Amino acid sequence: MRLRSTSGALLLPVLAATFVGLGFGQWSPYPAPAIPRLPDGKPNLAAPAPRAMDGKPDLSGLWQTQGLSPLGGIARNIAENLKSEDMQPWAQSIYQERLLSFGKDAPSARCLPSSLLSLNSFPPTFAQIVQTPGFIAILYRGDQDLFRTIYTDGRELPKDPDPKWMGYSIGRWDGDTLVVNTAGFNDRAWLDYNGHPQTESLRVMERFRRRDFGHLELEMVLEDPKVFTKPVSVLINKVLEPDYAFPETVCENEKDAAHLVGGTSLRLSANELSKFTGTYEFAPDRKATIVLAEGVLALQEGNGPKRVLIPQTQKIFQFRDNGDGIEFLGEGRGTTRQFVIHAAAGDRKASRIDLGLERK
Repeated sequence: MRLRSTSGALLLPVLAATFVGLGFGQWSPYPAPAIPRLPDGKPNLAAPAPRAMDGKPDLSGLWQTQGLSPLGGIARNIAENLKSEDMQPWAQSIYQERLLSFGKDAPSARCLPSSLLSLNSFPPTFAQIVQTPGFIAILYRGDQDLFRTIYTDGRELPKDPDPKWMGYSIGRWDGDTLVVNTAGFNDRAWLDYNGHPQTESLRVMERFRRRDFGHLELEMVLEDPKVFTKPVSVLINKVLEPDYAFPETVCENEKDAAHLVGGTSLRLSANELSKFTGTYEFAPDRKATIVLAEGVLALQEGNGPKRVLIPQTQKIFQFRDNGDGIEFLGEGRGTTRQFVIHAAAGDRKASRIDLGLERK
């Protein structure tokens, strides 16, 4: 069975495609004025960054995240490159349960806001930045419209801010870099698609640098001592979309609530899962590895993202990101010999090569 993914959760395949969700219909392109252009009329994204009246870089524009796969990266799993000791045990436990339930209780599956990390990093979310002398407004356009204010008028963070989805943000300039500190988050958002938690102790520092007209670098440092044992740093690159305007986006996931799947009650131990780990090969020079991380299996093809696998039976698993299936076949020396990925585009089989087995 193949399931369809929507806003952090999975739907049963019988569900018709009535979900509005990501509203990526665009108005007709309009050649905006004051945009530096190449001889062919296309925007010159390598031109110098514009300046505001006070001489600071003007961050205004419609920005889209680039270079992060929709199937992986920190937007899917902020802990993808962390060690197990970098996460608090209770946070790892919650993460595993959210994975195994296919994200049925994800806020975004119920039209609630995504985390600040997800909004900044998850393609194809857009960020419309409007810069004024006293504050900077950011309108995030993804599965819904979310509004955020960064105050740049010299105020300090509140001592005890009322917890919110977007938190409370203040900014200052460090040369040509905007430094933003945010506190006052609630504990209801999920940090990433897979379900790592956040708490009201979360603090986020962002550094925005517009290196030229069409490219924006965003560094995020997240500190949540109740979840992480050390700060987590993320670098995100964004590209300008200068000639496009996007209409409103409306979330209607509540219509799908009755069809959200919740996984199974099956829980496999690390010892049971370890027999699947190893190196496999689809064809010469097309390798894949099955790894065990944070108590769950994940498949990585080449240098691609790690795709989490959720057990349905002792040998059949479901991909967390899109509902495709994977079946492990045969056992030898206490390990499996092959796996088959069952997808809409057709089946793909891979055989172990770390045991000296021949492809079939």
